[in-house]
Amino acid sequence: MHRYANLGARLLHLRHHPRKRIHWLGAAFAAARRLRRRKEEAGHLGNLGVAYKILGQIPRAVRLHEQALAVARELSDRALEGINLGNLGNAHMELGEMELAIEFYQRRLVIARELGDQLGEENALGNLGLAHARIGETRSAIEFHEQALIIARETGNRWGEGHALGSLGESYAALGEMERAIEFYEQRLAIARKLGDKRGEGNGLWNVAKALHKLGECSHAIAHAETALKILEQIEHPNAAKVSKQIGEWAVEKMTGA
Repeated sequence: MHRYANLGARLLHLRHHPRKRIHWLGAAFAAARRLRRRKEEAGHLGNLGVAYKILGQIPRAVRLHEQALAVARELSDRALEGINLGNLGNAHMELGEMELAIEFYQRRLVIARELGDQLGEENALGNLGLAHARIGETRSAIEFHEQALIIARETGNRWGEGHALGSLGESYAALGEMERAIEFYEQRLAIARKLGDKRGEGNGLWNVAKALHKLGECSHAIAHAETALKILEQIEHPNAAKVSKQIGEWAVEKMTGA
């Protein structure tokens, strides 16, 4: 039961809302605990934490990841420990606790390299890039994202490649290089669509819209933002309200010529 539920949750990750994944994972966790399968129990706890983070329930996500990390250390499972260190980094970054997030990501990177885990290394590098971008260290962020992109392409990880491209776009946008940012965003958007990643597609369109607006292309920015909004509302993304508000402001700007 727990294996079937976990497999289903993984296969449906790209298309199912987090609430549906929580249903699968809750059943899997209950089965693993009943069968005293500690490793699977920790895995389900971590995946539940990820789902709750997506829903914006960050303190709950932190508690779940801390529980999963404790089990991983109890089992001396370095791979599982690394995964949950990375997840804790993600949660603390959402809380704005950047120094703590970077500490978790660095520990995650050490374990990934120790184990020869390229996917883990790529994730840690990408997250370090995001964290450094948040504290204004944009050039450092670009270096981390470029390293992550190299690994993603070497391993054929299209999901990771898309994330790295999107992050590079955000970094160049932060430097004011909007045309270069759009190039990265469009590459990211193409991958998201190929993977059926609606969240990535919505975010990609929104990022292109913001860059187009910075270039003074208000009509094109609104068109991209409206397409993004439809997708974000469909998946109940928390940014949908912000996008809707921005579209209204841009529409007024266009009419008034401000």
